[in-house]
Amino acid sequence: MSPTPNTIEPDTKDWTWVLDRPCPECGFVADDLSVERLGAAVRDNAAGWEPVLAAPGATARPDPGVWSPLEYACHVRDVHRVFRERVQAMLSEDEPRFANWDQDETAVAANYAEQVPGIVTLELVAAAAAIADLYDTVPGDAWGRAGVRSNGSEFTIETLGRYHLHDVVHHLHDVLAERT
Repeated sequence: MSPTPNTIEPDTKDWTWVLDRPCPECGFVADDLSVERLGAAVRDNAAGWEPVLAAPGATARPDPGVWSPLEYACHVRDVHRVFRERVQAMLSEDEPRFANWDQDETAVAANYAEQVPGIVTLELVAAAAAIADLYDTVPGDAWGRAGVRSNGSEFTIETLGRYHLHDVVHHLHDVLAERT
């Protein structure tokens, strides 16, 4: 079934491959970042969203089937929140199983397109800071703690953190590419 106008076709790809090889679209290389820099990298990415959301046209979709910068930013904010919950679970439980999170359902239910860019900026930066602070406090011997996504993908805190960072880096890349 193809999407109707102004709907986004759900992304059904399994992006876990970015942990093993560079992303040809955004250039992200998971192994290029030490876990000690993960929190700082998340904060740096969040700062990159501020000018995007302040720019004219932040609420406009470049194409009916492509999220606006605002919608992408709402998604990134929520990604930070979801990953914080997951890392907290991995730190406090043995091999937690993560509930499915449907990003497309969330975008509709939370009405991403109608949110206010200035508020989303503040929320995104706060959510990024919260997960970045958590990454900064992961004890050295805990990076290998495991968790399992609803589709069966297994992660450690380290691989989940790298996967998380790719997600937000890739989305900022997508938004900036649309502007050029």
